[in-house]
Amino acid sequence: MVTTQFFGAKIQRYLYDYDIDPSVLAAVAEKAYRNGALNPQAWRRTPMTAAEIQHSGMVSDPLTRFMFCSPGEGAAALVLTSENVLPSAHRTVRLDSVAVRSRRFGSFEVFAPWIPAGDLHSVSRDASIAAFESAGIGPEDVQIAQLQDTEAGAEIMHMAECGFCPDGDQEKWITQGMTEIGGVLPVNTDGGCIANGEPIGASGLRQVVEVVLQLRGAAGDRQVAGSPRVGFTHVYGAPGVSAYTVLSC
Repeated sequence: MVTTQFFGAKIQRYLYDYDIDPSVLAAVAEKAYRNGALNPQAWRRTPMTAAEIQHSGMVSDPLTRFMFCSPGEGAAALVLTSENVLPSAHRTVRLDSVAVRSRRFGSFEVFAPWIPAGDLHSVSRDASIAAFESAGIGPEDVQIAQLQDTEAGAEIMHMAECGFCPDGDQEKWITQGMTEIGGVLPVNTDGGCIANGEPIGASGLRQVVEVVLQLRGAAGDRQVAGSPRVGFTHVYGAPGVSAYTVLSC
């Protein structure tokens, strides 16, 4: 419960600082359930309206019950190999970079009993910069992204922390459908943690699996049009560790 309360406190402060309407939280979760309904591996596959989500019971203001992920179980697996042994029938997906960073002093931490004053440092910003530098590209080159969405507010904050938009622009992105499967940057096309749950350790691998499917054109009903070539994954976990991958084909 303490962890849940601090998630609410952080997003409440973030929405206030950047003048973002709290209604976008329900819109993010609504997208997650809609995408999850297209994913046969998702735990939650029943679409929900923003109104149903908004009135599902307050857990930690401004976050309601169905803005949080559930359950905490599941599994994912990956096989890495060199290109010369991959069967020709498979579209090759390359792992271009991996970056892991731990938090600096003053960064938000879900187990901490306090939130520092002033601008909050973000381990996700640090790791994102490292991942893009290693891959030799920038956020503008990404065509599909999987972002940590333990709750709806996390996806909103991580859109900016990963470099995809300035802080405060998320409301426009979400209300204009820019993060939908058919948008300019599809985010959490498989339903993310909100629809799939968050089995610790497997969440990051699930994100990579989804990006690989999308880059291969094998994501079925949730396939992003236009043959995406560059994908990005981001996971954040206590106690303040953030990890990224950049994949391409």
